[in-house]
Amino acid sequence: MAMMNVEIISKEIIKPSSPTPHDLRNTKRSFLDQLAPTSSIPIILFYQPKNGHHVDDNQVQTSSRLKRSLEQTLNRFYPFAGSIKEEHSIDCNDEGVEYYEARVVGKLSQVLEHYNAEILNQFLPFDPYESHEVLLAVQYNMFDCGGVAIGVCVSHRIADGDTATTFLRTWSATSREYHVLEAICPKFDAATYFPPKDIFWGLGDMGVTKENIVTRRLVFDKSSIAALKEKASSSAGCSQVRFPTRVEVVSAFIWKSLMAISKSKPAPARVHAAVHAVNIRQRMVPPMPIHSFGNLWYFATAILSPHDELDRDSNYGILVSKLSNALKEIDGDYVKTLQTDAIPESLTNSVELFSEGDLEFYKFTSWCRFPLYEADFGSGEPTWVCRPSMPFKNLVVLMSTKDGHGIEAFVNILEEDAVVFDSDEELLPFVSWTIN
Repeated sequence: MAMMNVEIISKEIIKPSSPTPHDLRNTKRSFLDQLAPTSSIPIILFYQPKNGHHVDDNQVQTSSRLKRSLEQTLNRFYPFAGSIKEEHSIDCNDEGVEYYEARVVGKLSQVLEHYNAEILNQFLPFDPYESHEVLLAVQYNMFDCGGVAIGVCVSHRIADGDTATTFLRTWSATSREYHVLEAICPKFDAATYFPPKDIFWGLGDMGVTKENIVTRRLVFDKSSIAALKEKASSSAGCSQVRFPTRVEVVSAFIWKSLMAISKSKPAPARVHAAVHAVNIRQRMVPPMPIHSFGNLWYFATAILSPHDELDRDSNYGILVSKLSNALKEIDGDYVKTLQTDAIPESLTNSVELFSEGDLEFYKFTSWCRFPLYEADFGSGEPTWVCRPSMPFKNLVVLMSTKDGHGIEAFVNILEEDAVVFDSDEELLPFVSWTIN
C-alpha cells in the first residue's frame, strides 16, 4: 500500500484554561522516571465517521470540542503543559501542548484493512523517537470519508502507559461533558515514594536503533489464547503454573519464536532474557492510588540459560514458568527495595548483562488492561487503537483487541530476521497477522 497524503493544515498551542497555582508549579520526577526512555509514547485512536452529519462540518466541530476539552483537562494534568528544566523536576509553567490538524487524502478503511507501520506514523504529530522538548502533542487527522484518527505523543520522561491512558480517558469524558469522571484527580507524589537517585543512565533506550526495524502485528483471538493456556498447562515444564494468564502465555510464545531467530544464526546467543514491564501501583503495600502520575513500573527478568535447553515439547512450558515466576517476584517486598537510597541490584545486574555480548534481550510491555477503547470523545468509541512501529529490536507491545478477549501483539524485529519469524511453523496456527 502506497503512503497516504497527510497534510498539516494548522498548528496551535493549547494551554490550560486556568493558570496552574504557584504552589503546584514544581513537580518532582521520581527515580523510576529517571529509568524511563527519553522518547515519547505514541498512541493512535481511529474513529468511524458519524452517520447523518456533513463530513467537513462534523470534523471541524469535533476538533473545536477537542481543543476546548483539552484546555480543561490540562488543568488536572498540568505537568503535560510544562517543561523539564532540571534533571529531577518539571516546571509546570503552562506553556501548553502542541495541537495539529491534518487532512488525509484517502479513506479510513484503507488504513484499517491493510496494516502499514509507515503510514500509521504519518498520523502522529512528530517522530516520537527524536528528541523533543514538548511533553504532549496531538494530531487530529481528518479522512475524506469523515473518519478521524487522533495521534498522541506523550513524553515517556514523565509518564507511562497507565498515565497516558488515564489522561485520554479523562480528556474524552470531558469532551463529551461526562462528569462522572470528575473523581479522577491524578496524584503527583511519585517522587515521595521513589526519590531520585544519582544515576546517569537508564534501561529504557537500550537496544534502540533507527535502522532496519520492521513491525509484525499478530492477533491472538480468544480461542487461540485458550489453546496456548492448555498447551502451557499440559507441558512438563510448566507443572507449577496451573493457571497462566493470557499475557504470560502470549509473551512466552513470542519469546520462544524470537529465540528461534537467534538460534538460527551462525553465532547464536547462549543466554536469552525476557524483560517484562510491570505496573507497580497495585503491587505496593499499601497500594498507590490508581491514578498516580508518572512512570510507576519496573521490570521483571526471566533468563533462559544453556542448562535450561530442553526438548521441543517442554521448552514452551519452561518459558511460561520462568516468566510467570519473574512477574510474581515484583511484589510489595520487592518494591520496597526500590524505595531505598541504594541502586537496586537488579538494575546493576541488568546493565552488566546487557554489556555482555553473549546474551539476547527480548522486551515486553502489556497494555491489555488499559481501557483505551473507552476513549469516546462524543462520536462513539474507537474502532481501533494501536501503537505504531518502534525502533527497538525485539520489542513486543501487547494490547487487548476491541472485544476485550484477544491480544494484539506488535512485534518489532530486525528486517533481516523477518524471514525466519514469518515462517515459524509453530507460530502460524495460533495467529492471524498482517505484515508491514
